[in-house]
Amino acid sequence: MLALVENHSLPRTAAFFDLDKTVIAKSSTLTFSKSFYRGGLINRRAVLRTAYSQFVYLIGGADHEQTERMREYLSALCRGWDVAQVKELVAETLHELIDPIIYDEAASLIEEHHLAGRDVVIVSTSGAEVVEPIAELLGADRCIATRMVIEDGRYTGDIEYYAYGPAKAEAVRELAKTEGYDLARSYAYSDSVTDVPMLESVGHPHAVNPDKGLRREAAARDWPVLSFSRPVRLKQRVPQFALTMPPRPVLVAAAAGVAAATAAGVVWYAQRKRVRMS
Repeated sequence: MLALVENHSLPRTAAFFDLDKTVIAKSSTLTFSKSFYRGGLINRRAVLRTAYSQFVYLIGGADHEQTERMREYLSALCRGWDVAQVKELVAETLHELIDPIIYDEAASLIEEHHLAGRDVVIVSTSGAEVVEPIAELLGADRCIATRMVIEDGRYTGDIEYYAYGPAKAEAVRELAKTEGYDLARSYAYSDSVTDVPMLESVGHPHAVNPDKGLRREAAARDWPVLSFSRPVRLKQRVPQFALTMPPRPVLVAAAAGVAAATAAGVVWYAQRKRVRMS
């Protein structure tokens, strides 16, 4: 059970939510492929490939190797794209594509955390151009997301910051220092074993629709396991949100030591894989 009201004599707390398959039922990045096709950014072959990737992701999740292949493919795919056009396409189709796949249970949790006085932070491996509008739609206070290198208003295909694995946990700790969050009293939610570092950085970790790896970790650590299965259009919940608090502008969190955190993520996963294989 969530504490109904924060004790304001204590340090602030937050609730950190992974996005894909935790708050929404699909991959946020892949969901916009048809929009990018209609906007002339990708061809039909790319649409079919992203549709297949979405299917694989929904059926079994994405392990480290699949995530890396997807990252490399999407990075190469967006090279040369106009950033302003991408943001415009996402804004135009945000409600059409994202509203129907938001888990009702996740929307309720976000509302409960806000009512309890906690900040809500979306932490996602997907790109900031997709994550930031979704976070604002959800009423989140801040978000942490992958950022691409931009030159002359276009993506170069290189990654400035990759919000994945231990890099997520590092960003959460940096944000906690900046905002004064007490992580021991904070909450985190994710579906993926790659987010174990983020989950173990807070006092109240939760596995949501966990993949096999995270389910094992949750059982071993006695973490609560939640099952979200009811996507609902967020606009059906607007009266409830409107009655509880005013709209919240999303602040993008910047993480220090990005390169080191990302490198640590690679080492962490390699060591973890060796342990499992031994």
